[in-house]
Amino acid sequence: MNLYLENDKIQELDDKKVMNLYMNRVALTTLSHFDTGKHPSEAAEPERFYHGFVLGPMVDLAERYTITSNRESGFGRYDVVLEPLSDTDGAIILEFKVHDPDEEASLADTAQEALDQIERMKYSASLEAKGTPKERTRQYGFAFEGKTVFIG
Repeated sequence: MNLYLENDKIQELDDKKVMNLYMNRVALTTLSHFDTGKHPSEAAEPERFYHGFVLGPMVDLAERYTITSNRESGFGRYDVVLEPLSDTDGAIILEFKVHDPDEEASLADTAQEALDQIERMKYSASLEAKGTPKERTRQYGFAFEGKTVFIG
């Protein structure tokens, strides 16, 4: 659990809630609608932008994880994998999707599609081959729409 200060009260939050709060705060204060593109499916350009947006803050994790981006694993290519340098940390797989209202009804549906893709394409295969058990791997689906982020 993480602790979060809100209205002078310390709240306990799960990882996804903290991540959602942080990413939405950063997106709202730093992104422009010109950055994110107008059409979600146009040559995946908005997804590339968001990919870079998320990778930036991860630099601080380089002492704890080997961070790889766009590598093959299983039956496809994941967006980001954080492989722990210590046995005390678990691995993390991130998949990014830009919300397309023709494909999914909500950002939550888009995030679920990202999670389903992680499973369907078996992105944990390279981690498992190196000895990281699947139960020590967390998976997060990121859904983006303009300046809004939803992490499932």
